[in-house]
Amino acid sequence: MAGKLYIVATPIGNLEDITLRALKTLKEVDLILAEDTRVTCILLKHFDIQKHILSYHQHSSDNRKQEILNDLILGKNIALVTDAGTPGISDPGNELIAYLLEREADIKVIPVPGPSAITAVLSVSAFNVNKFIFLGFMPKKGKTKLFTFLKDSRLPFVFYESPHRIIKTLLLIQDYFGKETNVFVGRELTKMFEDQYRGTVGEVVEKITKEKQRGEIVVIVSLD
Repeated sequence: MAGKLYIVATPIGNLEDITLRALKTLKEVDLILAEDTRVTCILLKHFDIQKHILSYHQHSSDNRKQEILNDLILGKNIALVTDAGTPGISDPGNELIAYLLEREADIKVIPVPGPSAITAVLSVSAFNVNKFIFLGFMPKKGKTKLFTFLKDSRLPFVFYESPHRIIKTLLLIQDYFGKETNVFVGRELTKMFEDQYRGTVGEVVEKITKEKQRGEIVVIVSLD
């Protein structure tokens, strides 16, 4: 009987956010696939979990994917984790799942849900996000066409951004959507030095410009 692939969400910052089911799964599987084995080792050590870890990331070859498939066919149960949050969302985990199912359609892929930067930032934004558009990481090119689509949609949109690009991106949003457009920026969510910035895009740019930006950033833009 083929093994199962568990898609396991891990904390985005605060290690106490991990679920009991995630811990149970990580303890019971035969192998853990990690985006960065060094990061995952910190998590496993914290919860005293000793397991064989194999790297799987966006640059992993088809040989690595085939190796994972072979292990599943042999009956090994495998957990896939990313450095933070839920695998498969702006993450190469979805490519692995597609590869495996194309070659072995009966393999069971089981979600073990938990922390996600998207839902974390939406939950505290105070915006009406019953419907929203998720962009993943803001593209470096082709923003004009994208912004036209977003403006026509009138829906709030959410994206990830790097600290060294956040000011530039917010200024582009200000130029295209207007200085009074409301935004929410979450930085280092759930971590010790978490920051939240609310207000018009002009106000938020002014606040952020005064501080050194580092860590992971999630942005919501409201078009109400």
